[in-house]
Amino acid sequence: MCSKCRKPVLPHTVCKNCGFYKGREVIDVLKKLTKKEKKLKQKQIQDAEKEKKTEKPITMEEMSKR
Repeated sequence: MCSKCRKPVLPHTVCKNCGFYKGREVIDVLKKLTKKEKKLKQKQIQDAEKEKKTEKPITMEEMSKR
């Protein structure tokens, strides 16, 4: 799972959604997009970051139920 956008990614590969690997930007995915596509992609990335920040930690009880 990508640490930046939380999309599923194979281990040891760059995320194709946001271009990050181990917390560093490796590929600029916005470079080849049009203005509308850039705006949409930036909004998706920001929403994923907000979601990541608002997640609460899982308690031991919740982990045992899964």
